Amino acid sequence: MSAETYRDAWGIPHLRADTPHELARAQGRVTARDRAWQLEVERHRAQGTSASFLGPEALSWDRLARRARLADTARRCFTALEQKDPETAAWVRAYADGVNEGLTETTHPTSTHPTSTHPAPEFARTGLTPGHWEPWTPLGVWLATHILFAGFPAKLWREHIAAHLGPEAVALFAADGPGTAGSNGWLVSGERTTTGHALIAGDPHRFIEDPGVYQQIHLSCPEFDVVGLAVPGVPGVAHFGHTGTVAWAITNAMADYQDLYRERLRRTGAGVEALGPDGTWHRAARHTETIHVAGEDTVEVEIIETDRGPVIAGGPEGLDDGTPAALSLRYPPRVTADLGFGALLPLLRARRVADVDRALDAWAEPVNVVQAADTEGGLLHRVAGRVPVRPAANGLRPVPAWEPGQEWTGWHTPPRAGLTEGVAVMANQRGPSTPLGVEFAAPHRAERITALLAGRERWSASDMPTIHTDTHLASATPLLHHLATLTTETTGTTETTETTPTTATSPTTATTATTATSPTIATPLTPKAAALRDRLLAWDRRMDADSADAAAYAAVRSAVVRRLAAHPALAPAAVAPAYPEVLQPWLALVPRVAYALEHLLRADDLYGIDRAATVRAALEEIAGRPPAGPWGDTHRLAPWRALPDADPAPGDEPGLAGDHDCVLCTSAVPGLTDRAARGPAARYVWDLADRENSRWVVPHGASGVPGSPHHRDQQPLWLDGELAPVVTDFDRLTKESDD
Repeated sequence: MSAETYRDAWGIPHLRADTPHELARAQGRVTARDRAWQLEVERHRAQGTSASFLGPEALSWDRLARRARLADTARRCFTALEQKDPETAAWVRAYADGVNEGLTETTHPTSTHPTSTHPAPEFARTGLTPGHWEPWTPLGVWLATHILFAGFPAKLWREHIAAHLGPEAVALFAADGPGTAGSNGWLVSGERTTTGHALIAGDPHRFIEDPGVYQQIHLSCPEFDVVGLAVPGVPGVAHFGHTGTVAWAITNAMADYQDLYRERLRRTGAGVEALGPDGTWHRAARHTETIHVAGEDTVEVEIIETDRGPVIAGGPEGLDDGTPAALSLRYPPRVTADLGFGALLPLLRARRVADVDRALDAWAEPVNVVQAADTEGGLLHRVAGRVPVRPAANGLRPVPAWEPGQEWTGWHTPPRAGLTEGVAVMANQRGPSTPLGVEFAAPHRAERITALLAGRERWSASDMPTIHTDTHLASATPLLHHLATLTTETTGTTETTETTPTTATSPTTATTATTATSPTIATPLTPKAAALRDRLLAWDRRMDADSADAAAYAAVRSAVVRRLAAHPALAPAAVAPAYPEVLQPWLALVPRVAYALEHLLRADDLYGIDRAATVRAALEEIAGRPPAGPWGDTHRLAPWRALPDADPAPGDEPGLAGDHDCVLCTSAVPGLTDRAARGPAARYVWDLADRENSRWVVPHGASGVPGSPHHRDQQPLWLDGELAPVVTDFDRLTKESDD
């Protein structure tokens, strides 16, 4: 046997081979058969060549990829991997070889592979020919997928808001930013389950893509047998896996491990120089590259790299609007030539939590909170990844490269944590990774999961979807409080006191006890507004898709966000600096107001803004034109599709339950849109009593080929909060091919 491919009822690939290398080759091959277009999009994104077929809208990303040296960093990391860990390097090479074989089959199909009976329609439609995957390409895909995970553009926002509204604004606007990715995860020890063995469950939150960012897969050879969620384009199972005797899962640790430096650059006859912290000018590496843009002229990009790192914005002449600025990015793989791929094979071979623990010592990025459990009762809750030791200022804003004292001086020891009353919950909140981060997600999801777990003495795998799909919105409290202060008659000043939880998100403080005061109200509420207020105050705070009250709350919230963002007091922050387009989502005022709304409504003072009047006006506005239907009518799935002619067909954007701060985290941007581009990119339950009792689901299906029976077949389960069974017995699977 070289390699065999099987499928279950959901079209999920189950691969069996004689060696890990043959298995990696088979994984690359089957991924190319199922996800050919997706793989090519990811390869081009890693190389900074996606505008060549996606057009001008991809140009800003390509500029960032080129200027940040993503492909060059991936090459360096693979070269270092070959020297340090030749077995893993050969394994990665085998995966890339398999991808190349699968891409050839997809575009030149043979009768031996039932899934490749015709060329992938995306290629046929565009005439695009698949390129060649190099051994380093999987590393480039991983790096491109996660380069923005640490949210370094948030440092630009903090600098921008502090410059226009004062340093206190940094804490006011601190929130889980619009470009970050989060997750829920919880570990329940055997003492709290019906089987006496641990359960691990959760859901990673990412931008929802079609096809999905996670690939359900089963990898089996004499050395290991693992089911899990792979990242298409990368071998193995990095984030979520179950070997039969040990299982693991992750969430984003919200760590800060990338730095931005303000550079002083000057041109010389020989090139470009940068002013260093020693007070002298140093030669910077410089060259130019050409980006091809579909339908437009080619674009030349200047690539500059200082001793700190690649310059990703601005240059010797400043930003595009002439503002003097140049920013370099320092990130660990560029510094160490190590992307952490040395952890991947040991993870597959793990038998106990101690094996997972040792494997994760080699992890680099993204920095994650990890939970693991094994069949012998072993438990693990730790941070994994590489975070530099440097001054606190580096985590808050860009720092001057020409001043001493901003250097990296080592690496933090990843923190560890235990369980409380038999459970551990991770939801991007302040927790074990607190010393490594600046901003964290609001505590609502973590607190809600903890409360739900406390409500039952014993849990089973089949119980877990009730947590996955919980729609309670604790973050509604401040706005509902303001609504409660409004009256139907002219009144004097009303005053109430409310304490913000001590885990409130803030880069500088962790607690804010505030007193919200409503000034004298000059006009009474209209009857319609009063009725809407009373209805919202009686609402159960659940963002269910069929809830008209949830729709009404969301409409009022959006109106409040728009009015606050339009207020003259915040106007100075409305015009963002001329940084590259790909960084602009972190600098847009409306999303920042939306995600920081709790802080803004609870603050002692908000730059003199009459928040009672703002809330009253928003309530009157929505009372005059209330939503016509329930929350799911406007809160619809809006996946990103890198497909030609990818306009959604009727029914492609189903209505969703949940909201940004619900456990069912389906994130819209209040004030801009109710459509959700982010949400659970997968759901899983790992059962340590019996792996066959585990279950999972993805938003679409196992196949990325439009028209395939497995392209969208899991979506009904995903929408209803149901999970598909994990099947690992090859006798219960359908054999597809011998490779």
